[in-house]
Amino acid sequence: MLNNYVKMILRAPVYDVARETPLDEAPGVSRRVNNRVWLKREDMQPVFSYKIRGAYSLMSSLSPAQLQKGVITASAGNHAQGVALAAQVLETTATIVMPKTTPEIKIAAARQLGAEIVLHGNTYDEASERAHVMASERALTYVPPYDHPLVIAGQGTVAMEILRQHTRPLDAIFVPVGGGGLIAGVAAYVKELTPETRVIGVEPEEAASMKRSLEAGHRVVLDRIGIFADGAAVRQVGEETFALTQRYVDEVMTVSNDEICAAVKDIFEDTRSIAEPAGALALAGLKQYVEREGTTGAEFVAILSGANVNFDRLRHIAELAELGEQREVLIGATIPERQGSFREFCHALGPRLITEFNYRFTHPEHAQVFAGVKVKDRDVERRNLLSNLSDKGYQPIDMTDNEVAKMHVRFMVGGHSAGLEHERLLRVEFPERPGALLHFLSHLGDRWNISLFHYRNHGAAYGRVLIGVQVPPDDENRFDDMLTELDMPYEDESNNPAYRLFLQ
Repeated sequence: MLNNYVKMILRAPVYDVARETPLDEAPGVSRRVNNRVWLKREDMQPVFSYKIRGAYSLMSSLSPAQLQKGVITASAGNHAQGVALAAQVLETTATIVMPKTTPEIKIAAARQLGAEIVLHGNTYDEASERAHVMASERALTYVPPYDHPLVIAGQGTVAMEILRQHTRPLDAIFVPVGGGGLIAGVAAYVKELTPETRVIGVEPEEAASMKRSLEAGHRVVLDRIGIFADGAAVRQVGEETFALTQRYVDEVMTVSNDEICAAVKDIFEDTRSIAEPAGALALAGLKQYVEREGTTGAEFVAILSGANVNFDRLRHIAELAELGEQREVLIGATIPERQGSFREFCHALGPRLITEFNYRFTHPEHAQVFAGVKVKDRDVERRNLLSNLSDKGYQPIDMTDNEVAKMHVRFMVGGHSAGLEHERLLRVEFPERPGALLHFLSHLGDRWNISLFHYRNHGAAYGRVLIGVQVPPDDENRFDDMLTELDMPYEDESNNPAYRLFLQ
């Protein structure tokens, strides 16, 4: 099998549209992790992603009759642009079915390349179902985003370039994983030519479909996925890509959104380029691997797979980067409501940079504060800081890993409400499209009172909303039934310590 894939990779005609991208050293990251780190710059492709390789590899094999009728695919971003550019070069027509939640920048990019855009559904799966129906109705050829040997071979040309560009032995190549096309192609090539080089896949914690499948021994379908790293967010990996990964990939690991944001910042500092979240997955995994294994002096490559990021997402990425670098601790604490107490609390924090401080008067005797503190060694300093604050009677709560605190409460401190009864606090995901909020409110009706609402746009396909609703005890079952019927992902945060300290 490997030999066949190597032949297909060597023959893939990707350079009709793609370019051989640089393998650049990341000097800043290399110094910090005490290993030599190289970035494979697929963000420098004409469509700012490696996806053009696989799309063209398959589409160039189509017969004249198939090209005359045109092609169709489903995509929420990078694959769409790859198909659109390949269609332009091959002088055929391309129809792209995209979810209604797709950011406008990605819709515009595919449309500018001449593709017909059809918006359907709220998720990739819904768009994919529609694309297959349209393919049958119009006799169009469907171009899969990852699960096809020719697509895998096209993506495998990334590995061919890496081994040609890096002449010394490589200890490991870190590869972002979505549906599995890139890692399957990379593993097929690397394990045939340099089997001693480890191939390590990296997935978002919120969409770990390959890791879960490997653990189960068969492909699994995730009930739900997070789409922060939307370019790698799939509920089920491909059949062929899973088989190749299962056989030849050394390990698949997962990283948090905070770690992804820290890697985006690392890439920017070393290259002055802004990776999309999925594009920074490999570097995030590399850093986690080095910390886990204690490796020094090794030669590592991380594939920077794409740079199609919405500008308005950068604010959110920057906010989480410090946490991802483990350089910031978030703390909630209670201080006396008297003159000088703020100064005394800052003394207790020690000679550290305070990144934010939120406070509002709520009680004549005590006050709740929310503080962000910059640290050099988060694990050690966090323990020491919390211990010191406890000794001084401040009753600190560590909020560093609390999603409600990071995403909502830090922007809402001071929202105590006296006399409010029977409040349920929910963290809900809304599709980022017109009418989604109205749909929720209409479904809620006038049966329950909304007592709290917080939302910030992060430029993603789904927005995160924190909502409080007054639900009398005898109405709990009916309210739970309404949430089930709504069919939107949510978490009940009524017992969250950040809520209890600052908002309840």
